[in-house]
Amino acid sequence: MELCSSSASLFLLILPFLPLLLYFLYLQQDPKKQPRIHGLKSYPVVGMLPHFIKNKDRILEWMTGIMKRSPTHTMSFKDLGLTGGVITANSANVEHILKTNFGNYPKGELAISMLEDFLGHGIFNSDGDQWLWQRKAASYEFNKRSLRNFVVDTVRFEVVERLLPLLEQAGRDGRTVDMQDMLERFAFDNICRVAFEEDPACLTMEGMAAHESAEFMRAFDDAQNVVKARFDSPAKSLWRIKKFFNMEPEKRMREALTTINGYVKRIVRERRERRKAGLERSDDFLSRFAAGSEHSEESLCDVVTNFILAGRDTTSSALTWFFWLLSSRPDVEDKIVREIRALRQLSGGAGGTGSATFSFDELRDMQYLHAAITESMRLYPPVPFDAHSCKEEEFLPDGTFVGKGWLVTYCAYAMGRVEDIWGEDCEEFRPERWLDDAGMFRPENTFKYPVFHAGPRMCLGKEMAYIQMKSIVACVLEKFRLHYSSDAKGHPVEVEETTSAAARMLSETPEHSWLGATAWRGTSGMGLSSALDWLSEDPLGLHNGRGDWRR
Repeated sequence: MELCSSSASLFLLILPFLPLLLYFLYLQQDPKKQPRIHGLKSYPVVGMLPHFIKNKDRILEWMTGIMKRSPTHTMSFKDLGLTGGVITANSANVEHILKTNFGNYPKGELAISMLEDFLGHGIFNSDGDQWLWQRKAASYEFNKRSLRNFVVDTVRFEVVERLLPLLEQAGRDGRTVDMQDMLERFAFDNICRVAFEEDPACLTMEGMAAHESAEFMRAFDDAQNVVKARFDSPAKSLWRIKKFFNMEPEKRMREALTTINGYVKRIVRERRERRKAGLERSDDFLSRFAAGSEHSEESLCDVVTNFILAGRDTTSSALTWFFWLLSSRPDVEDKIVREIRALRQLSGGAGGTGSATFSFDELRDMQYLHAAITESMRLYPPVPFDAHSCKEEEFLPDGTFVGKGWLVTYCAYAMGRVEDIWGEDCEEFRPERWLDDAGMFRPENTFKYPVFHAGPRMCLGKEMAYIQMKSIVACVLEKFRLHYSSDAKGHPVEVEETTSAAARMLSETPEHSWLGATAWRGTSGMGLSSALDWLSEDPLGLHNGRGDWRR
């Protein structure tokens, strides 16, 4: 009895020093497996955690700075009790993760569990055979010419019947518009029509305040923000406790999912009813995907949710940044307009005004525009970083150790700012870097430019994304000139990355057109706030026949 009492007393005496003992033993591990933090102070027990907390509101810029300083453009960390991690902007590491040793870097149970109530087991939230059959089915459909033609027709309708009239009306009224909000509505209408022949009409004059669609979009934003909070938390299981006790933000997630699931189930239910009645069209993606009888209602709902996520925000984010960059580069804008007019003259005579939109072949021939959009996404990728889980420990090509269960992230945003990859002018917006001597677009290695992912999970809808983006830009710039608006005090609205959850949701976006976006937001929380003002004149005389959106 006395012996047991002495042992208990000894244990209680040692207990306060146990974390320090474990930390000391941790430091004695193989030097090759030591974290690479490149000049950052690692604190006893808590390690790198204070740095992440301090920089949580500027995590992207902070990580980019570290990776630029690193000789191999990689950082790693492992703190007691927390999941270890590697963040890299090294193209050799990216190729290893996404292709060479693809099987060792799945989504992982941790990420899948945090997204399951939102995305189910759809293509963006599954691994192994469950992912593979969806990938094969989607790949088969995306390679069909009929789907491409359907996309072109859908984009043409949205541009001609909705987007251009709204901009023209804003011009007549002298209003400032939030372009990201408008582009999100465009993308939402477009993906709903392409994916399952549903027209929420968010971009119509009347539909701007359509109750069901507006509620769904708000719920979708809420769900994405809650998922971000789950991933941002150092304690990855804390959200489960909050969910159990119905605490914020999980209470908001529960309410958002009720709205989202109701909307999605209605789409699937109506689709099945139309199919039974022989009224179903076969053009949209859901009809093609559901042709096989093996799909349950739950799996079809997952398809709908995943594709809305993929198509709603990524293209709108990419184009908002594109127009923002363009507003300070009239030389680039002028080259794009000249290319558009030259194609108009070739296809429609001297006036070149026979159609408000462009054919697929005309869009394909817009080499400089293609380069400009690609260059914009190099600097501001819709999905700035993407995370995977490591199944078995190993060393990356640059020598960085990765432990079992660690999160391994590649950062496309940082890669666009690394001189070793893009040269000394890496932070300059220069579309010419993508063109050869003949002015033809010259693609780069996908592991150097992983904006559309790479390897087996390479984006299926890359072509669809370019169709939508090039069509919008060409049609808008032919008639309008866009400029970024400052805030009420005359200062540019601050831009920050606030929805990194998208980077974890979308590793295979069919319309990289995080999970769309919503990868980039403004400080107001309501979009980039890249409001654009309209004036009817072009004082410089650079763009005859177009309106002029000016500061």
